[in-house]
Amino acid sequence: MSRPRQSTPQAAVSSSPASGRLVAGVQGASAFRRKRSILATGAVVLLGLAGVIASLAAATDLRGLLGAVLALLMLAIAVVDARRLIIPNQLTAATLALAFVHAAIQEPREIVAAVSGAMLRGAVLALLFLALREVYLRLRGREGLGLGDVKLAGAGGAWLGWSMMPIAIEMAALGALAYYGVRHVASVEAMHARSRIPFGLFLAPAIWLGWLLEALLDLA
Repeated sequence: MSRPRQSTPQAAVSSSPASGRLVAGVQGASAFRRKRSILATGAVVLLGLAGVIASLAAATDLRGLLGAVLALLMLAIAVVDARRLIIPNQLTAATLALAFVHAAIQEPREIVAAVSGAMLRGAVLALLFLALREVYLRLRGREGLGLGDVKLAGAGGAWLGWSMMPIAIEMAALGALAYYGVRHVASVEAMHARSRIPFGLFLAPAIWLGWLLEALLDLA
């Protein structure tokens, strides 16, 4: 005798199209993330290339080469801080070391004085950021600036002259405010008083832009 045919449960039949849509949705999301990652990587490469070219064009001597390295360091810091909300100490230390080399080649006959001046400017800016951090912490009961931002400010101060430091800080602050406002208006995510903003994302490019402005002014 032949066995009676078993009917397929309705739930199993109906689940097949749903599973297909789910798999298609997952694959589509994965493909979108890959495309976004490729575009982001391409944008970072282009920005780095533009920074190198601009640095070499602004200063045709060894300063231009150091400025190109500074551009790449600042780009790396901005990318890492945007993704992980940290500023690696290694990148900050490399920035500071290059700042001393930059100061030395600017005044080859007064290397000690030039490096000492860079150290002084870096220390002043780092202490200023540290004071802002402590004041904000006491007033609001939470950190407004990370220690990574403080150390980056010190390294940046060693690169910039006294008159350029406030300009770089202003550029960074305006960039951070614009970022906060755009994300709040666009409702990409709920922005409130406790939202964390990667300030290094704005301070790092501002340091390089400050150096670039100084180099262009010297060229003129």
